[in-house]
Amino acid sequence: MTDTTAAAPATETLSRLEQEGEIAADYLEGLLDIADLDGDIDMDVEADRASVSVIAEDATRDLQRLVGRDGEVLEALQELTRLAVLRETGERSRLMLDIAGFRARKRERLTELAREAVTEVRESGEPKRMEPMTPFERKVVHDAVAAAGLRSESEGEEPQRRVVVLP
Repeated sequence: MTDTTAAAPATETLSRLEQEGEIAADYLEGLLDIADLDGDIDMDVEADRASVSVIAEDATRDLQRLVGRDGEVLEALQELTRLAVLRETGERSRLMLDIAGFRARKRERLTELAREAVTEVRESGEPKRMEPMTPFERKVVHDAVAAAGLRSESEGEEPQRRVVVLP
């Protein structure tokens, strides 16, 4: 007799996250139709959360408007999309939304900033306080610091919450 009980929760989680992605994709397709914008929707599951991206073959200004200044519109759309998932499933979603590669580019820049902070902390032996960041930005930095073998923590209150890289 084989033990399949360990695989069942993982399969259920993957299925739930895929369902979240499908609900989000339907919601976003409706939004794109209403706004008369072109874009393809790509769904994935990354790090135990649904990930949905709106992409276009050519970097169109229309999709950039959905990102907004410093990602403000993107953040609002992500929350609306999470609410659409909540309405359908009855469960809070941690879904991540990216539009026109904005978050992917930002993740790369933040990872590089984290590497620089790690180098500075290793050389100085002193903690490094970074600029205030959004929760998404802090998560990327915390992950990069941990991957480099150091610890980090967040301090302060929103919107001035920041990452401190520790020696």
